[in-house]
Amino acid sequence: MNIEDVKTIDEKDVVAIIEKELRYISGIIKQKGREILSNYKITPPQFIALQWLFEEGDMTIGELSTKMYLAFSTTTDLVDRMEKNSLVKRVKDPNDRRVVRIHLLEEGERIIDECIKKRQLYLKDVLGNFSNEEVEFFKNNLLKLHQDMRKE
Repeated sequence: MNIEDVKTIDEKDVVAIIEKELRYISGIIKQKGREILSNYKITPPQFIALQWLFEEGDMTIGELSTKMYLAFSTTTDLVDRMEKNSLVKRVKDPNDRRVVRIHLLEEGERIIDECIKKRQLYLKDVLGNFSNEEVEFFKNNLLKLHQDMRKE
């Protein structure tokens, strides 16, 4: 075995460890998010839909379906339930009356804002074990990773 083989194995091990840890971290955050959601009358898919509307603004059911990787009919049912619970409402697009957009209502905004803030508090507590420099380094590397992944 030459030095190039050792380097390749080490790089594969590091990538495998990074992938595994990101998967585990994602799972823990998702589980914590579900615990937080248990205090609200929304489901995890509704949370995801509300989050997209909160971050991106009004969108059509088709756009929301694409963002959530759900069938159009599934998204329609999801929006129906959220509309029934006064979290969102359907509104005609002022530029094209044939287009209907999903608009986040005050109650939906309140719920998503509270849930995200509680998730952030959880993460802040965990990061309390890190120095300010470690947190800054971690943040910068996550931003770089996310930016590079979005280019793909």
